[in-house]
Amino acid sequence: MSISLNDRASAHVERMIADAERLRIGVARGSLGETLVDCGAKVLGGIDAGLALAETCLGGLGHVTLGPAEALPRWPWTISVRTSNPATACLASQYAGWALSDKEGGSGFFALGSGPARALARREEVFHDLAHREESARAVLVLEAGSPPPASVIAKVAGDCGIAPDALSVLYAPTRSLAGTVQIIARVVEVALHKAHALGYRVERIVDAAGAAPMSPPHPDFVTAMGRTNDAIIYGGRVHLFVTGPEAEAKELAAGLPSRTSRDYGAPFAEVFKRFKGDFYAIDAMLFSPALVTVTAMETGASFHAGELSAALVDASFGG
Repeated sequence: MSISLNDRASAHVERMIADAERLRIGVARGSLGETLVDCGAKVLGGIDAGLALAETCLGGLGHVTLGPAEALPRWPWTISVRTSNPATACLASQYAGWALSDKEGGSGFFALGSGPARALARREEVFHDLAHREESARAVLVLEAGSPPPASVIAKVAGDCGIAPDALSVLYAPTRSLAGTVQIIARVVEVALHKAHALGYRVERIVDAAGAAPMSPPHPDFVTAMGRTNDAIIYGGRVHLFVTGPEAEAKELAAGLPSRTSRDYGAPFAEVFKRFKGDFYAIDAMLFSPALVTVTAMETGASFHAGELSAALVDASFGG
């Protein structure tokens, strides 16, 4: 693919900056000349900021919208995502797989990086299995964080991406914010792609994808907010994947994808997190997937369904 994720995402960032007042976002220059876009930390931000942030995180290769749906009557507002380049948009860009910390500066900063800057740095194993090769003189990084990264992290990111620091844009929003809530729930398709990859499926064979999950109410407590955004996908998310290849493999993929295949399925995520004493990596990775999945085999037209929505667990998590 000759498409540059970072060039497309940079165009999104420029539009966000031009519309900063309406989006209620803050724009600043960092000490190394980087562009910093606060979508919900020290500014109000909001749903529109989150939708724009999510599309930027997809490298400009996806559409994210908010609209009504009847799947969960008590939570009718649903975040919908679609992309015709699922492996590239979701795994090469949106997936939060780049661990960034300020080891030298001692500030205590830590965040998982997502967005198309990852495709330039290629620091994660997942890139060994992706066909996309990124070229760009600028980079866009998205962080689930309540503050911008310190200069040491900016320098590392720019160096790993092979760009000047003043060609780097960093967008950030904490989980507790509306924008942060939206951009996390907008990962409903991405988690399906990531789980498919973990199951050994060739993700380039997923040629189109659409998904949706309920908009959860934000919460000022980090663990509660994190739990709600995860539960929106785990118990309320639904995804439709269109794949090439044998019908039998499409059926097998559908059976393996839903969150209910995980040993830790069945309780709100905040409870699971506390059960493992806050050790995120002790939680079964297979839990991070949509509740309901449909996989269509393009060559035969057969569709396979697996999983189910759980209104009771969504209600328990969302507090309603």
